[in-house]
Amino acid sequence: MQKKHPLIKLIEQGEHQQLDFKFAVNNSKKIARSLSAFANTDGGKLLIGIKDNGKIAGTRSEEEYHMIEAASQQHTKPEVKFKTIKHKIEGKYVLEVIIEKSKNRPHTAPDEKGNMKAFVRVKDQNLLANGLLLKVWQQEKKELGVKIQYNEAEKFILKYLTENEQITFSKFRKLANINKDYAEQILIDFILLDIIEIVISDSLIFYKLK
Repeated sequence: MQKKHPLIKLIEQGEHQQLDFKFAVNNSKKIARSLSAFANTDGGKLLIGIKDNGKIAGTRSEEEYHMIEAASQQHTKPEVKFKTIKHKIEGKYVLEVIIEKSKNRPHTAPDEKGNMKAFVRVKDQNLLANGLLLKVWQQEKKELGVKIQYNEAEKFILKYLTENEQITFSKFRKLANINKDYAEQILIDFILLDIIEIVISDSLIFYKLK
């Protein structure tokens, strides 16, 4: 029995948080968003020459690699590094682009209007990181540690999330009756302590116990 190519096993997983298929690369700014999202989240792989349905189309030329290189060097800040492996499968070439999770977050890339923004990978989508998550990353880099005082608002959110699945930022502020900065700092501290996690979707951002 012929052994299945490792790339076929990878393709069979379908697109997910750490895997994205690209039929072709013809927009270096768009690919920069994928590089940003993977580096800012859990790392991942881009497979160039694969259709959305997992069919192998193959890459056109070395031009694909140069487009990714341009995306990295010209359109991500700080630059997102990547590695590539070229596979020959079913008589066609597929380019595997490997991006590691970065310790230097946030990496930004141009949005559709050309403004530099940080992206995150959520399931099979690249979505914008919100301001609170950017502050979490800034504090991570400082490595100052986290000091929390268990006042009423801190106790409230932990109790609330023990009894309820999730809470939005505005609901937390309202129910705890605290100002924006204080609410942000509580969430940032609990995220850094790995007690609370931020959940970003294309329609809603909320917080829940990890």
